[in-house]
Amino acid sequence: MVLRTTRKRSNKAVSPAVSTVIITGVMVALITVALSFASNFLVIRMAESEFDSSKQFMQTLALQIDDVAWVTGRTETARYSGKYGDVTYMSALNYTIYTTTDPLPGPSSTFQKLYTSRTDIICFNMPVSHYSVGNNYFELIYPSSNNGFLFTGASAPVARIFAVEKLPMVDGSFARVVVVPTIRMLNLSLGDTNYVRLYLPILSEGAAPKRSHTVTLSGESVSKIGATVTGIKIEVSFPLAGFDNFFFQFSQTEELISLSGETVLELYIGKVDVALGVHA
Repeated sequence: MVLRTTRKRSNKAVSPAVSTVIITGVMVALITVALSFASNFLVIRMAESEFDSSKQFMQTLALQIDDVAWVTGRTETARYSGKYGDVTYMSALNYTIYTTTDPLPGPSSTFQKLYTSRTDIICFNMPVSHYSVGNNYFELIYPSSNNGFLFTGASAPVARIFAVEKLPMVDGSFARVVVVPTIRMLNLSLGDTNYVRLYLPILSEGAAPKRSHTVTLSGESVSKIGATVTGIKIEVSFPLAGFDNFFFQFSQTEELISLSGETVLELYIGKVDVALGVHA
């Protein structure tokens, strides 16, 4: 009689192979998650760095506005980094200047309109899908101690810079760094005559081929309006929907300037053309 021996199949021999497949699958999943997290983190960090760099760029732009606004034909170009963000302009502010000749000017005096004009603002827009500082965020960048639109002194700025995020907005969801034209005021006396000089830059939309990440500012014209007055009132209004004082956060939207007797007012308006991406 022939005896047959039957070898039992060992399940233990299969176990290491199954374990290897499972471990490999888990490792692949973990690596995929880690790579996705690392990629998103890198994008956020790069966008944050770009947003922070735009603050310095916009301060440079504000200084260039002062350089070109009062010299017809002067042109200056500034470059910025724009992998995620972009620069645009919007016609979002209106300045109106009133004067009075009442002997004792005050809030109830009769003021006559002297000048009114709409001006653009310049925005560096960063989509919140790449970087967000939080809804209703506001940071005054320059000048850091004055939230108004009227600044006094020979070295006073003619632009204000702030960072803001306000959602929702009609043009999209952005964290922004904004340059806003403001008014410089000088008081001086020549002999027995008192003078007040107001300097207002008006930004206007220029060409925008956007061939490169550049902003070119050109002085178009400088005009002067003069009057003998006893009081001055300046108002700022917001013609563009959504871009209200909650967005700009001016400390006040009206400035009443009291004068000591008759004063010669000289209003200088410097018109500046703003072109985007003209220089490749």
